[in-house]
Amino acid sequence: MSPFAVLILSLLTAYVSGATPFGYLAGKLKGIDIRQHGSGNIGATNAIRVLGKGIGIPVFILDLLKGLLPVLLAKNWLGQTPGAESWISLGAVLTALAAVLGHMFTFWLGFKGGKGVATTGGVLLGIAPLAMLGGLGVWLLVFFSLRYVSLASMMAGVGVVLSLVISMSRSGDWDWVLLGFGLLVMILVIVRHRSNIRRLLDGTEPKAGQKAK
Repeated sequence: MSPFAVLILSLLTAYVSGATPFGYLAGKLKGIDIRQHGSGNIGATNAIRVLGKGIGIPVFILDLLKGLLPVLLAKNWLGQTPGAESWISLGAVLTALAAVLGHMFTFWLGFKGGKGVATTGGVLLGIAPLAMLGGLGVWLLVFFSLRYVSLASMMAGVGVVLSLVISMSRSGDWDWVLLGFGLLVMILVIVRHRSNIRRLLDGTEPKAGQKAK
């Protein structure tokens, strides 16, 4: 199989994996459509809010894995394909993007999906683990300071980009494709939280443990 064919197969696998709506499926197992409850989102945060931690935490783990595993698989496929060694870095980033877009725009639900935070964490674990840890650190700081999951998630995206910039500036090795991916995902995550931004500005965004007003 040619390197290009392996890349295309990796992208399709990543999109289908990312598009698997675990939060929605978990709600169906409980007899409800999670899109009609809580924030209406199919992601792990709303799954925890609506279905409880016993179901929501496994949804979070699955959302993370559906980003991580396709990236690892793509790197392995490209690494074992003759002539594709130089494609590994670019292929991993493109595969990561396909998985995130799959979660945000899943074909199973009319191309309306989640906000991509857990899946983004998974793909970053596969392509830039230090940046993922930087984003996680920012998420924890904002969340435990202000108790807003949405704000913490958006600021985590900023933390990822800052971590990439700091790491690349210190090493002198600028990976513009990876940095571009970080910027794009940060923007996508913020855009997907636009309803939360409106509620934050209106003062109606619920804090962790609070019911929506």
